[in-house]
Amino acid sequence: MQKSQQVLFVSHGGGPLPLLGDPGHWALVAHLKQLAKDIKKPSAILVISAHWENSVATVTSSADPSLIFDYYGFPAESYDVAYPCKGEPVLADKVANALKEAGIDVQKDPKRGLDHGVFVPLKIMYPDASIPCIQLSLVNSLDAQEHIKIGKALSNLDYDNLLILGSGFSFHNMHAFFAPSTEQSKALNNGFENWLKSVLASDTLSEEERTQQMINWEKAPGARYCHPREEHLLPLHVCYGVAGKKAQLTDSVTILNKQAGTFGWFN
Repeated sequence: MQKSQQVLFVSHGGGPLPLLGDPGHWALVAHLKQLAKDIKKPSAILVISAHWENSVATVTSSADPSLIFDYYGFPAESYDVAYPCKGEPVLADKVANALKEAGIDVQKDPKRGLDHGVFVPLKIMYPDASIPCIQLSLVNSLDAQEHIKIGKALSNLDYDNLLILGSGFSFHNMHAFFAPSTEQSKALNNGFENWLKSVLASDTLSEEERTQQMINWEKAPGARYCHPREEHLLPLHVCYGVAGKKAQLTDSVTILNKQAGTFGWFN
């Protein structure tokens, strides 16, 4: 990992609710605001959001990205959110080249805007929208090993003071969010959360062993309860691939009565 990179995975909450004063997201909002104070302010941000999948890794290359309101059934003000950050075509080129050099299929998209997995956390962390931002898609194979490989390719980026932000949710079972909490559901949620912390912060695992654990995440306690579909976990695999070492930050925050994680790697 380059000295100029900070790598952070955050659980971004439910749709636009963090921006609407929802009580179930108060802790998350406070957590994201504090994170922005705790880390060095970046010169640019590369976001891997759970809300964009494509057949090949795809990076936004617009200098003036629009916003994509990819959520439904929320109050009118949810669709008036503004986050007028600039894009960063130079960074987009560097991302595309790094992936190509690693043998990963990649394309640039000059038209796509930024989805809510990008602008919701960033509006909380950096509300003045002064930091240029680009977005990288997931690959719709949803293969954990492939996303770690993408992360490893990004570790070679030559860009000063870059924040690579994985925006997902370490717990993402939509049915469970609206079901009564039980001792079993708490145990499954906490079991997976604790497994992630244990694996990513372990002093005893080699990086090969840590990588294999992350590839085989489905075997972890509560894994498929927390992730019936894995798209909200895979930004974390990209982040780990970039860092290639144990996490220095492993934290949890309560979101909609569930425990969800933040993981960080800093030099």
